[in-house]
Amino acid sequence: MATMNISLPDQMKAWVEAQSADGRYANSSDLIRDLIRREQIKQEKIAAMQVKIDEAYASGFTEMTIEEIFDGVRKRAGL
Repeated sequence: MATMNISLPDQMKAWVEAQSADGRYANSSDLIRDLIRREQIKQEKIAAMQVKIDEAYASGFTEMTIEEIFDGVRKRAGL
């Protein structure tokens, strides 16, 4: 595993240390790894959503009303 040194303002350093002091994380590195993993997942979800948005725009416009769209969604959901 690679090592990386980072600089934090005192307030952030105290917060990071408090997260591991309460037992939620074994140490500061665990917290930072968890935050990075969460950010990676978030960015992947945003990218996937952007692909869907781009596909929707590329598919053109519909003549359906919003009510018809919601009715179709409700039917597919069994509502």
